[in-house]
Amino acid sequence: MNIVFPYSTLAGEITFEVTAARLDGRALPIGMISREQRVVALHEAERSAWGEARLDLRAALPVKELATGPWSDVVCVATLTEPATNARTVAKLASSGGGVWTGSLSFARDDHQSRASLTINVVASVDGERGRLIGTAEATWSVELNERTPTRKQELNVHEVDFRNGPHEWLRPFKEAPWLVETTGDMPTVHLNTGFEGLTEFLNGGGGTVEKSVRGMLAAQIATEAWLAMFHAAVGDVELDDDGTPQWPAGWKDGVLRSMLPDVLPELSPADALLEIHLRRTEGGWQDLQPRIQFAAARRAKVGRNVGNGLRALNKAGE
Repeated sequence: MNIVFPYSTLAGEITFEVTAARLDGRALPIGMISREQRVVALHEAERSAWGEARLDLRAALPVKELATGPWSDVVCVATLTEPATNARTVAKLASSGGGVWTGSLSFARDDHQSRASLTINVVASVDGERGRLIGTAEATWSVELNERTPTRKQELNVHEVDFRNGPHEWLRPFKEAPWLVETTGDMPTVHLNTGFEGLTEFLNGGGGTVEKSVRGMLAAQIATEAWLAMFHAAVGDVELDDDGTPQWPAGWKDGVLRSMLPDVLPELSPADALLEIHLRRTEGGWQDLQPRIQFAAARRAKVGRNVGNGLRALNKAGE
Protein backbone atom coordinates (compact mmCIF):
# COMPACT_ATOMS: atom_id res chain seq x y z
CA MET A 1 0.00 0.00 0.00
CA ASN A 2 1.42 3.36 -1.04
CA ILE A 3 0.82 6.15 1.46
CA VAL A 4 1.11 9.71 0.18
CA PHE A 5 0.38 13.17 1.49
CA PRO A 6 -3.35 13.80 1.91
CA TYR A 7 -3.03 16.65 -0.60
CA SER A 8 -1.22 17.32 -3.88
CA THR A 9 2.56 17.72 -3.78
CA LEU A 10 5.26 18.43 -6.35
CA ALA A 11 6.55 15.44 -8.27
CA GLY A 12 9.28 17.39 -10.05
CA GLU A 13 12.82 17.83 -8.76
CA ILE A 14 13.83 20.76 -6.55
CA THR A 15 17.49 21.74 -6.66
CA PHE A 16 19.48 24.61 -5.22
CA GLU A 17 23.00 25.93 -4.75
CA VAL A 18 24.91 28.47 -2.73
CA THR A 19 26.20 31.07 -5.18
CA ALA A 20 28.13 33.31 -2.77
CA ALA A 21 28.91 33.76 0.91
CA ARG A 22 29.86 36.73 3.07
CA LEU A 23 31.22 37.08 6.61
CA ASP A 24 30.37 40.43 8.20
CA GLY A 25 29.86 41.83 4.70
CA ARG A 26 33.20 40.51 3.39
CA ALA A 27 32.92 38.18 0.40
CA LEU A 28 34.43 34.72 0.74
CA PRO A 29 36.63 33.38 -2.09
CA ILE A 30 34.64 31.20 -4.47
CA GLY A 31 36.95 28.33 -3.57
CA MET A 32 35.29 28.15 -0.15
CA ILE A 33 32.12 26.89 -1.86
CA SER A 34 31.99 23.42 -3.42
CA ARG A 35 29.00 22.82 -5.69
CA GLU A 36 30.14 19.25 -6.33
CA GLN A 37 30.11 18.29 -2.64
CA ARG A 38 27.44 20.84 -1.65
CA VAL A 39 29.55 22.34 1.13
CA VAL A 40 30.36 25.86 2.30
CA ALA A 41 33.46 26.34 4.51
CA LEU A 42 33.19 29.53 6.58
CA HIS A 43 36.42 29.42 8.59
CA GLU A 44 39.36 31.34 7.14
CA ALA A 45 42.77 31.79 8.74
CA GLU A 46 42.56 35.53 7.97
CA ARG A 47 39.16 35.90 9.68
CA SER A 48 38.60 33.28 12.37
CA ALA A 49 36.26 35.57 14.33
CA TRP A 50 33.07 36.84 12.70
CA GLY A 51 29.58 37.79 13.80
CA GLU A 52 27.20 37.21 10.90
CA ALA A 53 27.27 35.14 7.72
CA ARG A 54 25.13 35.61 4.62
CA LEU A 55 24.60 32.91 2.01
CA ASP A 56 23.26 33.83 -1.43
CA LEU A 57 21.04 31.08 -2.82
CA ARG A 58 19.59 30.04 -6.16
CA ALA A 59 16.86 27.39 -6.32
CA ALA A 60 15.25 25.72 -9.34
CA LEU A 61 11.62 24.56 -9.03
CA PRO A 62 9.49 22.61 -11.55
CA VAL A 63 7.97 25.66 -13.21
CA LYS A 64 5.33 23.96 -15.41
CA GLU A 65 4.04 21.87 -12.54
CA LEU A 66 3.82 24.90 -10.27
CA ALA A 67 1.88 26.79 -12.94
CA THR A 68 -0.69 24.05 -13.58
CA GLY A 69 -1.03 22.39 -10.16
CA PRO A 70 -3.76 22.98 -7.56
CA TRP A 71 -1.65 25.41 -5.54
CA SER A 72 -1.76 29.08 -4.70
CA ASP A 73 0.33 31.47 -2.60
CA VAL A 74 3.49 29.47 -3.34
CA VAL A 75 6.44 30.37 -1.12
CA CYS A 76 10.00 29.04 -1.41
CA VAL A 77 12.08 29.17 1.78
CA ALA A 78 15.63 28.24 2.74
CA THR A 79 16.09 26.59 6.13
CA LEU A 80 19.34 26.28 8.06
CA THR A 81 19.39 23.95 11.09
CA GLU A 82 21.98 22.57 13.50
CA PRO A 83 20.96 19.79 15.93
CA ALA A 84 23.86 20.51 18.30
CA THR A 85 22.42 23.93 19.17
CA ASN A 86 18.77 23.50 18.09
CA ALA A 87 19.31 26.58 15.92
CA ARG A 88 16.86 27.13 13.06
CA THR A 89 16.92 30.02 10.57
CA VAL A 90 14.41 30.48 7.75
CA ALA A 91 14.57 32.94 4.84
CA LYS A 92 12.15 33.51 1.95
CA LEU A 93 13.41 33.40 -1.62
CA ALA A 94 11.90 35.50 -4.42
CA SER A 95 10.81 34.22 -7.82
CA SER A 96 13.00 35.41 -10.68
CA GLY A 97 10.89 33.73 -13.36
CA GLY A 98 11.42 30.52 -15.25
CA GLY A 99 11.27 28.41 -12.11
CA VAL A 100 14.28 30.18 -10.57
CA TRP A 101 14.05 31.54 -7.02
CA THR A 102 16.84 33.58 -5.43
CA GLY A 103 17.57 35.21 -2.13
CA SER A 104 19.86 35.31 0.90
CA LEU A 105 19.90 33.69 4.31
CA SER A 106 21.75 35.38 7.20
CA PHE A 107 22.63 33.84 10.54
CA ALA A 108 24.68 34.69 13.62
CA ARG A 109 27.89 32.85 14.50
CA ASP A 110 26.90 32.68 18.18
CA ASP A 111 23.83 30.59 17.30
CA HIS A 112 25.90 27.74 15.88
CA GLN A 113 28.65 25.37 16.94
CA SER A 114 30.26 23.52 14.04
CA ARG A 115 28.12 22.14 11.21
CA ALA A 116 24.67 23.18 9.97
CA SER A 117 22.41 21.69 7.31
CA LEU A 118 20.84 23.84 4.58
CA THR A 119 17.78 22.86 2.54
CA ILE A 120 14.93 24.32 0.49
CA ASN A 121 11.21 23.87 1.23
CA VAL A 122 8.24 24.90 -0.89
CA VAL A 123 4.94 25.67 0.85
CA ALA A 124 1.61 26.77 -0.58
CA SER A 125 -2.14 26.91 -0.02
CA VAL A 126 -3.79 23.62 -1.03
CA ASP A 127 -7.54 23.06 -0.93
CA GLY A 128 -7.93 26.24 1.09
CA GLU A 129 -5.33 25.23 3.69
CA ARG A 130 -2.37 27.61 3.98
CA GLY A 131 1.20 26.62 4.78
CA ARG A 132 1.11 23.14 3.25
CA LEU A 133 4.54 21.64 2.50
CA ILE A 134 4.42 20.65 -1.17
CA GLY A 135 8.10 20.00 -1.90
CA THR A 136 11.61 19.71 -0.45
CA ALA A 137 15.02 19.69 -2.12
CA GLU A 138 16.30 16.12 -2.31
CA ALA A 139 19.95 17.11 -1.69
CA THR A 140 21.00 19.26 1.27
CA TRP A 141 24.09 21.45 1.67
CA SER A 142 26.48 21.34 4.61
CA VAL A 143 27.65 24.62 6.16
CA GLU A 144 30.97 24.04 7.96
CA LEU A 145 31.72 26.76 10.50
CA ASN A 146 35.14 25.48 11.60
CA GLU A 147 36.59 24.22 8.31
CA ARG A 148 38.80 25.97 5.77
CA THR A 149 38.16 23.54 2.91
CA PRO A 150 34.68 22.81 1.50
CA THR A 151 34.72 19.00 1.71
CA ARG A 152 32.21 16.69 3.35
CA LYS A 153 33.57 15.19 6.51
CA GLN A 154 33.42 11.57 7.56
CA GLU A 155 29.93 10.82 8.83
CA LEU A 156 31.07 8.05 11.17
CA ASN A 157 33.63 8.05 13.95
CA VAL A 158 35.63 4.92 14.76
CA HIS A 159 36.84 4.79 18.38
CA GLU A 160 39.14 2.09 19.72
CA VAL A 161 38.64 1.60 23.47
CA ASP A 162 38.86 -1.15 26.07
CA PHE A 163 35.29 -1.88 27.15
CA ARG A 164 36.39 -3.65 30.35
CA ASN A 165 39.14 -1.42 31.70
CA GLY A 166 38.77 1.74 29.65
CA PRO A 167 37.65 5.20 30.78
CA HIS A 168 33.97 4.82 29.83
CA GLU A 169 31.86 3.30 32.60
CA TRP A 170 28.85 2.79 30.33
CA LEU A 171 30.80 0.40 28.09
CA ARG A 172 31.80 -2.01 30.89
CA PRO A 173 28.53 -4.02 30.88
CA PHE A 174 29.32 -4.78 27.22
CA LYS A 175 32.85 -6.07 27.83
CA GLU A 176 32.16 -9.27 25.86
CA ALA A 177 30.97 -7.41 22.75
CA PRO A 178 33.53 -6.89 19.95
CA TRP A 179 31.98 -3.53 19.03
CA LEU A 180 29.05 -1.20 19.71
CA VAL A 181 27.42 1.53 17.64
CA GLU A 182 26.50 4.78 19.43
CA THR A 183 24.11 7.23 17.73
CA THR A 184 23.45 9.73 20.53
CA GLY A 185 26.11 12.32 19.64
CA ASP A 186 26.56 14.88 16.89
CA MET A 187 28.15 12.14 14.81
CA PRO A 188 27.58 8.35 15.08
CA THR A 189 30.46 6.36 16.54
CA VAL A 190 31.55 2.73 16.23
CA HIS A 191 33.35 1.71 19.44
CA LEU A 192 35.83 -1.11 18.76
CA ASN A 193 36.63 -3.15 21.86
CA THR A 194 40.41 -3.37 22.20
CA GLY A 195 39.82 -5.82 25.05
CA PHE A 196 38.30 -8.30 22.57
CA GLU A 197 41.32 -10.45 21.77
CA GLY A 198 42.75 -9.90 18.30
CA LEU A 199 39.98 -7.63 16.94
CA THR A 200 41.72 -4.31 16.44
CA GLU A 201 45.03 -5.99 15.53
CA PHE A 202 43.26 -7.93 12.78
CA LEU A 203 41.31 -4.92 11.45
CA ASN A 204 44.45 -2.77 11.37
CA GLY A 205 46.79 -5.47 10.09
CA GLY A 206 48.11 -6.54 6.71
CA GLY A 207 48.42 -10.10 5.44
CA GLY A 208 47.73 -11.99 2.26
CA THR A 209 44.70 -12.23 0.01
CA VAL A 210 42.68 -14.49 2.31
CA GLU A 211 43.28 -12.37 5.39
CA LYS A 212 42.39 -9.17 3.53
CA SER A 213 39.20 -10.77 2.21
CA VAL A 214 38.12 -11.94 5.66
CA ARG A 215 38.92 -8.48 7.01
CA GLY A 216 36.65 -7.03 4.34
CA MET A 217 33.79 -9.31 5.40
CA LEU A 218 34.24 -8.34 9.04
CA ALA A 219 34.37 -4.63 8.20
CA ALA A 220 31.20 -5.02 6.12
CA GLN A 221 29.43 -6.65 9.06
CA ILE A 222 30.41 -3.77 11.34
CA ALA A 223 29.33 -1.22 8.72
CA THR A 224 25.97 -2.96 8.26
CA GLU A 225 25.24 -2.77 11.97
CA ALA A 226 26.28 0.89 11.93
CA TRP A 227 23.91 1.70 9.04
CA LEU A 228 21.05 -0.13 10.75
CA ALA A 229 21.61 1.73 14.01
CA MET A 230 21.89 5.07 12.22
CA PHE A 231 18.72 4.46 10.22
CA HIS A 232 16.65 3.55 13.28
CA ALA A 233 18.05 6.55 15.18
CA ALA A 234 17.20 8.84 12.26
CA VAL A 235 13.65 7.50 11.99
CA GLY A 236 13.21 7.96 15.73
CA ASP A 237 14.19 11.63 15.36
CA VAL A 238 11.53 12.44 12.74
CA GLU A 239 9.18 15.11 14.07
CA LEU A 240 5.82 16.37 12.80
CA ASP A 241 4.93 19.93 11.90
CA ASP A 242 1.65 21.59 12.89
CA ASP A 243 -0.15 19.87 10.01
CA GLY A 244 1.11 16.44 11.04
CA THR A 245 3.61 16.28 8.17
CA PRO A 246 6.91 14.48 8.97
CA GLN A 247 9.96 16.76 8.79
CA TRP A 248 13.42 15.63 7.72
CA PRO A 249 15.81 15.52 10.70
CA ALA A 250 18.93 17.65 10.57
CA GLY A 251 22.60 16.72 10.23
CA TRP A 252 23.77 13.19 9.53
CA LYS A 253 20.31 11.74 10.16
CA ASP A 254 18.99 13.61 7.14
CA GLY A 255 21.74 12.11 4.99
CA VAL A 256 21.15 8.58 6.27
CA LEU A 257 17.42 8.70 5.50
CA ARG A 258 17.89 10.22 2.06
CA SER A 259 20.54 7.61 1.27
CA MET A 260 18.62 4.54 2.45
CA LEU A 261 14.96 5.35 1.73
CA PRO A 262 15.30 4.81 -2.06
CA ASP A 263 16.23 1.17 -1.30
CA VAL A 264 13.69 0.74 1.50
CA LEU A 265 10.75 2.20 -0.47
CA PRO A 266 11.97 2.49 -4.08
CA GLU A 267 8.48 3.08 -5.47
CA LEU A 268 7.99 6.34 -3.54
CA SER A 269 9.46 9.81 -3.76
CA PRO A 270 11.69 10.83 -0.81
CA ALA A 271 8.92 12.91 0.80
CA ASP A 272 6.32 10.16 0.39
CA ALA A 273 8.80 7.56 1.67
CA LEU A 274 9.40 9.63 4.83
CA LEU A 275 5.66 9.79 5.46
CA GLU A 276 5.26 6.06 4.79
CA ILE A 277 8.09 5.26 7.21
CA HIS A 278 6.48 7.39 9.91
CA LEU A 279 3.05 5.81 9.39
CA ARG A 280 4.46 2.28 9.38
CA ARG A 281 6.29 2.99 12.61
CA THR A 282 3.34 4.59 14.41
CA GLU A 283 0.30 2.85 12.92
CA GLY A 284 1.52 -0.63 11.99
CA GLY A 285 3.54 -2.46 9.36
CA TRP A 286 6.95 -1.52 10.74
CA GLN A 287 8.09 -5.15 11.00
CA ASP A 288 7.26 -5.74 7.35
CA LEU A 289 9.89 -3.17 6.39
CA GLN A 290 12.74 -4.78 8.33
CA PRO A 291 13.99 -6.98 5.43
CA ARG A 292 14.11 -3.90 3.19
CA ILE A 293 15.95 -1.90 5.84
CA GLN A 294 18.46 -4.72 6.28
CA PHE A 295 18.95 -4.88 2.51
CA ALA A 296 19.53 -1.12 2.31
CA ALA A 297 22.08 -1.24 5.14
CA ALA A 298 23.90 -4.21 3.61
CA ARG A 299 24.02 -2.45 0.27
CA ARG A 300 25.60 0.65 1.83
CA ALA A 301 28.16 -1.58 3.56
CA LYS A 302 28.93 -3.43 0.28
CA VAL A 303 28.24 -6.77 1.95
CA GLY A 304 27.62 -8.62 -1.31
CA ARG A 305 30.95 -7.62 -2.80
CA ASN A 306 32.94 -8.29 0.38
CA VAL A 307 31.34 -11.69 1.04
CA GLY A 308 31.85 -12.67 -2.59
CA ASN A 309 35.52 -11.70 -2.46
CA GLY A 310 35.97 -13.56 0.81
CA LEU A 311 34.38 -16.77 -0.44
CA ARG A 312 36.38 -16.73 -3.67
CA ALA A 313 39.61 -16.20 -1.71
CA LEU A 314 38.79 -19.06 0.70
CA ASN A 315 37.84 -21.43 -2.14
CA LYS A 316 41.02 -20.58 -4.03
CA ALA A 317 43.13 -21.12 -0.91
CA GLY A 318 41.56 -24.55 -0.43
CA GLU A 319 42.32 -25.78 -3.94
